[in-house]
Amino acid sequence: MLKDNFLIFDIWGDYAHFKKYYTTSSPLTFSIPPRTALIGLISCIIGLSKEEYLDVMRKEKAKVAIRIVNPVKKIRVTQNLINTKDGYWRPVKKPGHEPRTQIRFEYLKAPKFRIYFSHIDRNIYILLKDYLEEHKSVYTPYLGITECIADFQLVTECLAGEKLNDRGFINIHTILPTELLQKIDLHPGDKYFKERIPVEMLPGRVVVEYKEVLYEIEGKAIKAKVKEALRLNNGDIITPL
Repeated sequence: MLKDNFLIFDIWGDYAHFKKYYTTSSPLTFSIPPRTALIGLISCIIGLSKEEYLDVMRKEKAKVAIRIVNPVKKIRVTQNLINTKDGYWRPVKKPGHEPRTQIRFEYLKAPKFRIYFSHIDRNIYILLKDYLEEHKSVYTPYLGITECIADFQLVTECLAGEKLNDRGFINIHTILPTELLQKIDLHPGDKYFKERIPVEMLPGRVVVEYKEVLYEIEGKAIKAKVKEALRLNNGDIITPL
């Protein structure tokens, strides 16, 4: 069992879109990839099917932490979509019906994130490590939607060092679930944001758990007192989702 081993790898792309669940007509994106999107990306790399990956990557089996590498930047792009309203697929169209509709999508621009991944199943862990080392994937990985192709690169592999429970102020290098936060040390110029993201989904694609997370938009470490964290042997301090 490799539960104390972590694979650290970067993912990036030209654009990303992790759709917020409460937006419809003008899709907005989360600033960071939700855990549900990351396990999907990892599953694309190692070739897990849609029917099995949600079970294989459940929270009790897989630990995932996220670090912002490139500062978060967003843009909005108007896209043409096929207009199926009023039965566009029918031979007879209603008067005034246009063949397309324009929707403004929000995208992350030049996103890059560092992922910390651990799994209790040795076979899953080794399989991902092999694919990362060889820069190969079974399916095409993407950042939220299939139009946003992702690239990836293995950074290193390391062991979990010590658990940091109820310590003084420490520098958290990953996105921090607010449920763990006790006190934060704020400095001029820091830009902190909070978002509520999905973290666990059942095989029927029903989200069963959301978490509110805190992050610094430039990717700076969060200096805070927390209930618990994990220091890796490379010095990074992480808080898995």
